[in-house]
Amino acid sequence: MMTAKNFFGHLNTVNRHRLYVCIHCFKAGIYWHGLTHDLSKYSPEEFIPSAERFQGTRSPNEAEREEYGYSKAWMHHKGRNKHHFEYWTDYSPKTKMMEPVKMPLDYVIEMFCDRVAASKIYKGENYTDSSPLEYFAQAKHRRIIHEDTSKLLEKLLVMLSEKGEDLTFAYIRKLRKKAINSGLERQL
Repeated sequence: MMTAKNFFGHLNTVNRHRLYVCIHCFKAGIYWHGLTHDLSKYSPEEFIPSAERFQGTRSPNEAEREEYGYSKAWMHHKGRNKHHFEYWTDYSPKTKMMEPVKMPLDYVIEMFCDRVAASKIYKGENYTDSSPLEYFAQAKHRRIIHEDTSKLLEKLLVMLSEKGEDLTFAYIRKLRKKAINSGLERQL
């Protein structure tokens, strides 16, 4: 059952998360990604089950998984948001098996921004620039993600941990500019 406290607590969390992601995406130069990030979280399929399980210290999807063995809200979310590596799987024409696909650069950058923002929301005053890397490392061995995508994300997270936001976002802007100038804009 959803209480008013859960409804407004979850709404506040989603709004704050989207604001942080938007700020980070603007710093990275991917403005549209920031403005449209996670809009599906307001859909009834995602918002209602998440608000019902709102705790404020972790994703409500975890509570839904504990209850049902899977999260319908997450299944809906990952299928509509290209900044999640789980979206980028397809049947390989070579192996005829489901395999990870390399993500376009701008979606990897949005994923980086998303992870930083989520760490800031859930860690609160305990957040450090190492928090997103620590979270990434916890599940690295279980993740089904294209090797190139994983390497780039980890590189950005390590850079954030070691050099901070300003230098990491400056690097990201240069990386995007290089990709655009070299004709890789189709991947953006």
